[in-house]
Amino acid sequence: MAKRVADLITDILHAAGVRRIYGVVGDSLNGLTDSLRVKKSIDWIHVRHEETAAFAAGAEAALTGQLAVCAGSCGPGNLHLINGLYDCHRTRVPVLAIAAQIPSAELGRNYFQETRPEELFRGCSDFCELVSHPSQLPGVLEAAIRSAVGRRGVSVIVIPGDIALEECDAPFSTPAALALAPPVTVPAEAQLDALAEMLNAGDRVTLFCGRGCQGAHAPLLRLAEALRAPIVHALGGKEHVEWDNSHDVGLTGMLGFASGHHAMMSCDTLLMLGTDFPYRQFYPKRARIVQVDIRPENLGHRTRLDLALVGDVGATIEALMPRLKPKADDSHLADCLARYKTARDGLDELAAGKPGDKILHPQFLTRLLSEHASEDAVFTFDVGTPTVWAARYLKMNGKRRLIGSLSHGSMANAMPHAIGAQAAFPGRQVISMSGDGGFAMLMGDFLTLNQHKLPVKVVVYNNGSLGFVALEMKGAGFLEVGTDLVNPDFAAMARATGVHAIRVEDPGELEAAVKDVLAHPGPALLDVVVAKQELALPPTITAAQVKGFGVWAMQAVMNGRGDALIDLARTNLFR
Repeated sequence: MAKRVADLITDILHAAGVRRIYGVVGDSLNGLTDSLRVKKSIDWIHVRHEETAAFAAGAEAALTGQLAVCAGSCGPGNLHLINGLYDCHRTRVPVLAIAAQIPSAELGRNYFQETRPEELFRGCSDFCELVSHPSQLPGVLEAAIRSAVGRRGVSVIVIPGDIALEECDAPFSTPAALALAPPVTVPAEAQLDALAEMLNAGDRVTLFCGRGCQGAHAPLLRLAEALRAPIVHALGGKEHVEWDNSHDVGLTGMLGFASGHHAMMSCDTLLMLGTDFPYRQFYPKRARIVQVDIRPENLGHRTRLDLALVGDVGATIEALMPRLKPKADDSHLADCLARYKTARDGLDELAAGKPGDKILHPQFLTRLLSEHASEDAVFTFDVGTPTVWAARYLKMNGKRRLIGSLSHGSMANAMPHAIGAQAAFPGRQVISMSGDGGFAMLMGDFLTLNQHKLPVKVVVYNNGSLGFVALEMKGAGFLEVGTDLVNPDFAAMARATGVHAIRVEDPGELEAAVKDVLAHPGPALLDVVVAKQELALPPTITAAQVKGFGVWAMQAVMNGRGDALIDLARTNLFR
């Protein structure tokens, strides 16, 4: 029996396991939203901005590994999706975007709100097609679903609102045919032999692990023990490899530890596992380097390689282990572990606070969040300094999850990500570590928490500044321009919307406030006034950065801003 195209869409999506769609309604989406209203098989999560919809879908897809969906109406509506979709695409999570289009008879006539989404979205998707006739469904939609799930990326279908209202009599695949189980890929025997030969010959082997190590914790530790190798992780690998790991020596890169940097630079053999870490200056120059990744385009992306293997990390390690000769010399590991303890102790000393102190350090706030959050909490974090504190102070345990804009680096991702995480897991604790700039950028969707009864805990790191940008300017020798923020009392604002909220300025009041907000049964906000001049330094500082800070300090004094220099010293030196 014939049914509307919009009904076909909802039926196919439901068969594919989709249980919610994030978006903002509009006339070109009327067919879809009416079908959702009647069928009640898929929830409509009404956000206030389509960018939030795309970020939310990305978080759901990242946590579940399943297809998540967002939608935007014609013209400006779906254009707002693009930043969040870029984040989804670069993070490699399975997301389908439904981009509604103007009436099909008006295409090409510069009609009201006319755009070309089938061209616009190609840059942030693996699949992007226009549905111009009802008979194209379900073929196009099924292809979009399989592409998103199979390639772990973004698919976009563009559909005019009038096409969605037309009738179509077409069968579609069963749920079993829409559910794609990821294949297990293992490198060829000859490549495994070559890898084993290289690792057996290495005297100082270091493992460098990323998000591709998800699910491979046990084999990874067996590999590290056999090689007596320290494990360095990129931020994307933190949640998967850091916990219960006696070989962990921390992160490297801009957010990392001196110990992680040393383990990379002092090795003679570096084995990269499931990471596409982008910062080329942190790779060793004289070591032999091997990379294992499921995506062949990632191989050799960042550094020259001596061997490249396509494979799943866990399966590759299992196939490799019988070929390895266990090492007895653990001097490289012991040296890196000792350096890690020193680095870790130094960082932990910074995560303290005294009642009545005029300076509240963000490290202290993050440590308390980690200590009092639930065992399976989901943490989302904005780019900039919240990412630094999340990387250094959140403790992982194999159950907790971390979601950030790690590849795309977009502002304002934390709260939208938290919306998707909480919608997908209503009984799980979700904590948004929001920078004051990021929170304000998409602050309208704070209202979504109350509207959909999402018990997200929003923690605002309120330093009155675009902190990381200001730090970058200092390091380059520039005076900060356009980084100061004049913020409201975010807690008062939250209470005005009906959300429980607390503002903290005294370190002595912080722990009780953290406990209160995390224990609250509904949405809650914690507005914490943290130090504006807190330094988030990389594990190594270049001569150019030292020079840049010196130039900045001199300019600050010469331009009558010596108080900033004093504040910087008071915040970071006199503790």
